[in-house]
Amino acid sequence: MTQLLRHPYGDIDDLAAAYADHTPKDLLSGLINDVFGARIALVSSFGAESAVLLHMISQIKADAPVIFLDTGKLFAETLAYQQKLSARLGLKNVQIMRPDPIHEADFDPDLDLSQTNTAVCCFFRKTVPLRKALRGYPAWITGRKSYQAQTRAHLPRFERDGLHIKVNPLANWTPEHVAQYMESHELPAHPLVAKGFPSIGCSDCTTPVASGEDARAGRWRGQDQTECGIHFAGGKLVRASAA
Repeated sequence: MTQLLRHPYGDIDDLAAAYADHTPKDLLSGLINDVFGARIALVSSFGAESAVLLHMISQIKADAPVIFLDTGKLFAETLAYQQKLSARLGLKNVQIMRPDPIHEADFDPDLDLSQTNTAVCCFFRKTVPLRKALRGYPAWITGRKSYQAQTRAHLPRFERDGLHIKVNPLANWTPEHVAQYMESHELPAHPLVAKGFPSIGCSDCTTPVASGEDARAGRWRGQDQTECGIHFAGGKLVRASAA
């Protein structure tokens, strides 16, 4: 059987062992300053809990690459929050990626595809722009956490994602960790959090979450989809189980 070539920046098991006892900030500092340099990017939605990693990055290296996917379907509050938080933290390298207008004209000329085929809508609004943005970056950082949904319950700190290494520094954090960090560093909350949105995506496909529901229960509510397509498990798009 043909084996996968060793990643030029190391095997994920080696990285996981080397950084097993590191705090999220120390892990990020090591990866940015000692391992990848400018070739690792934080992909941030500037959503409900994004301020935590963005703040850590700003403290480590303010000009580290931050990729923000503006799908053309985001809440106005998210766009305003992105500008406010970037300025507040002094982030110097926020790269805003948008869907290709030609793709939008081809796939969604009436801007209603999110109501009929969310998978295709997510593909050209998020997956394709992200693939383009990650060219030249052998590694990227996400803000995913194991408590957010059943599909993330066993989330590791390091994953292989095709040719990339994907890093989840907050995989083992709890909601209390997030709240404490936000409070101790006086970070502004996304304005929709107070309105019942613990997870915030596109306006067409995000609803408020009721008490007791998963944090991501409001994403693609009632549909067989739990991820937008930029996250994979075992090489396959993560979707809800057929129950």
